[in-house]
Amino acid sequence: MARITVEDCLAREPSIYALVHLTIRRARQLQEGDTSVVPSPHKPVVTALREIAAGKVRFRTA
Repeated sequence: MARITVEDCLAREPSIYALVHLTIRRARQLQEGDTSVVPSPHKPVVTALREIAAGKVRFRTA
């Protein structure tokens, strides 16, 4: 299985600070019971990073 890297995520979210904020927010949602949009048997933080790298999770822009 391929490892997820921060560089993979930075391709989708160029700001490291926004990436951290988005990852934390999504990991908390997953921990509280939200279903993952990508199949992952890993912990919520890794799953959140996989979702961001896949382009499935991002900030809402108005």
